Amino acid sequence: MMSYLLKRGLASAFAFVLLLCSLPCLAGNKKPSGQVIDSGIFGIYVGGRRVASEKFEITQTPEMNVAKAELKVDQAKSPQIAELQLAPNGNLIRYQWSEKDQGSAVVEPKDEFLVEHVQTIQPAKTAEQPFLLPTSTLIQDDYFFSQRQILLWRYLASQCKPSATDKGCQLTPQMYGVIVPRQQTSMQVSVAYAGQDKVNIKGSDLDLSRFEMKFDGNSWQVWVDQAYKIQKIAIPADNTEVYRD
Repeated sequence: MMSYLLKRGLASAFAFVLLLCSLPCLAGNKKPSGQVIDSGIFGIYVGGRRVASEKFEITQTPEMNVAKAELKVDQAKSPQIAELQLAPNGNLIRYQWSEKDQGSAVVEPKDEFLVEHVQTIQPAKTAEQPFLLPTSTLIQDDYFFSQRQILLWRYLASQCKPSATDKGCQLTPQMYGVIVPRQQTSMQVSVAYAGQDKVNIKGSDLDLSRFEMKFDGNSWQVWVDQAYKIQKIAIPADNTEVYRD
């Protein structure tokens, strides 16, 4: 299994996470611009009916790594906007979520830990939620599936060390602490490699790698292609499926 995964182009899956580990942190007030690592749209289906779409873009620069997303839900009047900024070492610089007429949330470092600032519009109030978690903690907000891809990339980078002996990938189950800003809470997430599947997507049979993610007891199946980009997510408990357009 280890050799097979490496030969399928695992190095390309490291593109985002290796930058997190290899460049000096120069984060500042510059406007992020640089190489687009991944972009696209995830279609979100409940009971077979499309109910929402997430448009996303993940970009690398020497200063920071930025994941932007816009979530449009059928019944909602305005989209939800999220922007995740990570330092080159993978630590959180800033995360912001907002929805017009609803409010906003910002997660950022405070001393050695993290704090969330929440502002609601109806009723109009502000609140602060501290988290005794390190700045390396990942954000996994509700309904933003591109953030699951970043979690998967971190898992792969921590598990796989390509080498001349071709024995770098153990892919053992791992646990990660994450923050869910829209719920103002934190939780543990497990990630594990689950094998290779042939999956029919849009009438084509694709050879995909499957990973299992468990969020607070809720099990997700995540399928990725040879570039380790998510092609499908299944959440059986919620009768939900997510596909890349």
